[in-house]
Amino acid sequence: MRRAILFAIALLFTTHFASACTEFTTMISTTINYPETRRVDVVEEHFGQAIADPYRWLENDVRNDQEVAAWVEAQNKVTHAHLNTLPGREIFRDRLKQLYNYERFSIPVKKGGQYFYLHNSGLQNQQVLYVRDSVDGAGRVLIDPNTWAEDGAIALAEWSVSDDGQRVAYAVQDGGTDWRTIRVLDVDTGKVLDDEVKWARFTSIAWTQDGSGFFYSRYPEPTQGTESQANVANHAVYFHAIGTPQAHDRLVYATPDQPNMLHTLSITEDGRYLAIASTPISATNTLTVVDLQSADWQPRKLVDNLDHQWSVVGNVGTTFFLATSQDAPRFKVMMMDIAAANPVITDVVPEQDSVLLNASLVGGRLLISYLADVKTEVRRYTLDGKADGVVKLPGIGTAGGFKGDQSDPETFFVFTSFNAPDVIYRYDVASNTARMWAQPKVAIDLSQIAVEQRFYNSKDGTRVPMFIVRRQDVTRPAPTLLYAYGGYGIPLVPAFSPEPLGWVEQGGVYAIANIRGGSEYGMAWHEAGRRQNKQNVFDDFIAAGEYLKAQGITPQDGLAIQGGSNGGLLIGAAVNQRPDLFAAALPQVGVMDMLRFDQFTSGKTWVDEFGSPAQEADFHNLLSYSPYHNIQSSRAYPAILATTADTDDRVVPGHTFKYVAALQAAEIGDKPHLARIETRAGHGAGKPIDKIIEETADMWAFAAHWTGLEVRDGK
Repeated sequence: MRRAILFAIALLFTTHFASACTEFTTMISTTINYPETRRVDVVEEHFGQAIADPYRWLENDVRNDQEVAAWVEAQNKVTHAHLNTLPGREIFRDRLKQLYNYERFSIPVKKGGQYFYLHNSGLQNQQVLYVRDSVDGAGRVLIDPNTWAEDGAIALAEWSVSDDGQRVAYAVQDGGTDWRTIRVLDVDTGKVLDDEVKWARFTSIAWTQDGSGFFYSRYPEPTQGTESQANVANHAVYFHAIGTPQAHDRLVYATPDQPNMLHTLSITEDGRYLAIASTPISATNTLTVVDLQSADWQPRKLVDNLDHQWSVVGNVGTTFFLATSQDAPRFKVMMMDIAAANPVITDVVPEQDSVLLNASLVGGRLLISYLADVKTEVRRYTLDGKADGVVKLPGIGTAGGFKGDQSDPETFFVFTSFNAPDVIYRYDVASNTARMWAQPKVAIDLSQIAVEQRFYNSKDGTRVPMFIVRRQDVTRPAPTLLYAYGGYGIPLVPAFSPEPLGWVEQGGVYAIANIRGGSEYGMAWHEAGRRQNKQNVFDDFIAAGEYLKAQGITPQDGLAIQGGSNGGLLIGAAVNQRPDLFAAALPQVGVMDMLRFDQFTSGKTWVDEFGSPAQEADFHNLLSYSPYHNIQSSRAYPAILATTADTDDRVVPGHTFKYVAALQAAEIGDKPHLARIETRAGHGAGKPIDKIIEETADMWAFAAHWTGLEVRDGK
């Protein structure tokens, strides 16, 4: 339900590059000679305040601007020269390969009596789509994206199976971009049809019940050469009929008067209704339905305001079950008969003490997943809202899935935790029993990994939860990686990943702070960390670091911090505000220029989360914490390794380029302040496993060196 709702060796400076430069600054560290970065005289006035932007030119697309490309080469040369000196880098890389080398499955999707699922044998760069004729039968490969590119950087993204199980519509993601090209596969023959749909983005794929075509979301085709950086607007829902050219696709729904809205779509189980949730990427959305039995497919607004969040759980005829935050900041399930001209909404399952995370209609029951202090509970209800027991889970952690048909008691779910890899269970709704369907075997004794949850007080007294993961025998203060996100209503729930285990296995501590800005405690938790309340996010994170040291979990000089995207913004802001607290920082694909984030790609859709730089009150708030604008000279900064990617078209790499240039020009001490810039990789989705392992090994070696973690082989 929840959205959610996303980064060669250098020519140091050639004659051509130098001739283009008019003014340079250089920061010479006692250990690193940074490349020179040209400064430009760009000063703009905003609400009576002069704002300098000396590295504006680094916003240019690295693939189209020779000067930026030369700067990237020079930065990577310096960065890799430093990384090559770090002990433990090879140890982390080799061990991460071993930890990643285990069989992984996704939750199967049942269509036409067949079971479709993703599988990775271990070190495959991309997941492979399989099908089984029976629930426990042998799998057959349908789509293997590992054959699409030598570097493994073309991924299988969104996919959807027709109701009869005869066709798969699937999206292709090239080099990490958010753009998608949708193709169609015949399941029986393995033939890829001629259908090709381009410029899909932020889309789901939903087939009509008869399999004649599918719905998807796209933007207008961008001007050639601007695909990676230009603003995107006017997201719209289209229908593609199989066997026809994309030019004939039917426009179903758009909001030209609200060009920054995103439209996510689904089709009800009976195939009658298309449901469209529209949002400016906020905690709220409108809700529109299209009766596909009508000739004109006229959209009908069920909810025409952005006051609350709504999603369709399912329907029985014209009766819709909806999950909503209306009068329920922890969410509830309501019922609406849309046959009425003015439908009346009634409660089915009222708001509970825990946060409703997901709900589904399957096997004649409502199955609702709740988040209780960031741990999953699954409760059963009859369709009239009567409690009908719980689904017993294997332990304390996170469960998800439970999709299926109302007439079929068979469904599947995944269970995971920090020390429990993803296990897929087949669940029978009628008997309320579950059995393992797929269980991975990992190359680590997980019984030696301890997970505990603690609570600490933030600056304003707010009680914040935090998970702490470490080896059972680590009882003294140990170098710590602290991770958080804090935005967009996205909760950080317990989940298995080889990456933190590579750190923990060496004797380090991995901590995950559930700071405000997420939805761990519902809408109010999100609201307390967005727009004018954003400083709460940084305060919560800083308080987490202080708590780890005060409690003797982390030594005074042994705290590293990590976060990506909105979490990269978090790391940049926290370092500026408390550089003394941290030994090392790892901001990944971060939003670093809060005054210009809305100028690129989908940045305008982030305004609802951050505020608008064009509004005076928002401008002053954004300026107060913008990482690029608040670097404090004459204060000693931690070691910083900022990572991004050349094809990130969500948070464009110029954010990181400008931030690192400003760090290197400032008088902030002799620790390294570096940029690691990946090629043919984007914001994160679709990144090949080998690139993930290489980047993680570099980050962990960097953090280990500056926090004092001793890395040993064979441990």
